[in-house]
Amino acid sequence: MRVFLATLATLSALALTGCGLVYKMEINQGNYVTQDMVTKLKEGQSRQQVRLVLGTPTTESVFHKDRWDYAYSLERRGRSVTAHKLTVLFDDDKVKSWTVADLPISPVVDRDPAYANLEKGTTRSSDGPGWWSKVTDWWRK
Repeated sequence: MRVFLATLATLSALALTGCGLVYKMEINQGNYVTQDMVTKLKEGQSRQQVRLVLGTPTTESVFHKDRWDYAYSLERRGRSVTAHKLTVLFDDDKVKSWTVADLPISPVVDRDPAYANLEKGTTRSSDGPGWWSKVTDWWRK
């Protein structure tokens, strides 16, 4: 009977390996611009100064030479998690104005909350025994 249960458990484990989730990487696209970076932006700055503060723009339109767009999106498991957009408008190669929508305060806060805890020196503790411990405990009974 034990041999039958061991064989059944092995076959079940092999069959269930195909049911697991496939690992998908986080996809970061664009320029990650924070509120801290935008506070360094001032009216009258040159394009070079803006490039030093915010980085190279995501898009420089051929039709709108006085406009730079900074877009950022983050996808996890194929779903969009965050999307931010900043538009900088120039007049005579000097910053005239900018529009911003929902920027994060800092890079750590916007991403996974677990990273914020790690920054502070704390880590997540497990909630209890894992599934393997439960299986081996059951097997010993």
